[in-house]
Amino acid sequence: MSGEKNILNAKLWVKNYADQLFRFASMRINDKEAAKDLVQETFLAALRNVDTFNGEISEKNWLYTILKNKIIDHYRKKSSSLISQLETSNNESEYFDEENHWIKNRVPREWQIDYNATLDSKEFLEILQQCMKRLSELLKMVFSMKYLDERESDEICKELKITSSNYWVILHRSKLQLRGCIEKEWFIK
Repeated sequence: MSGEKNILNAKLWVKNYADQLFRFASMRINDKEAAKDLVQETFLAALRNVDTFNGEISEKNWLYTILKNKIIDHYRKKSSSLISQLETSNNESEYFDEENHWIKNRVPREWQIDYNATLDSKEFLEILQQCMKRLSELLKMVFSMKYLDERESDEICKELKITSSNYWVILHRSKLQLRGCIEKEWFIK
């Protein structure tokens, strides 16, 4: 009887939460197939561990917690190879000159925007999501952990096994690229 109940639980989880979990994973992972795999792994892990679920949090939160851990595992596996790419790529030359001063037309400008306007905010979030898709996986990974998952810097370094220096370079580059993309897509049309 317990097996039938578990299958029923799994079907309900997929019906109720699959799309939400996929959107959550897609915001953090550049690869849609990998995001789908992580959601599937989440459901399998939940099914394997359903007997340990004690109801202290909702099923939805429990599934999100499992998915977050799956995403962290995914990040951890990829981070060491991605760090070497970070060290060989330097796209900051499009923002800074040889003396590390801002290039005149790349200096950040004040954004003239009403952040309280509902339609504009929705459009802005869509543009942010589009711009995040353009980030390299490592940049997106660290930015997502810091600003979407609100994790502490030292926790991110520990999870991804990166140095504090690498972390700050990654975060800096992700902000530069996002700002450039957002300005291009949102302000300069």
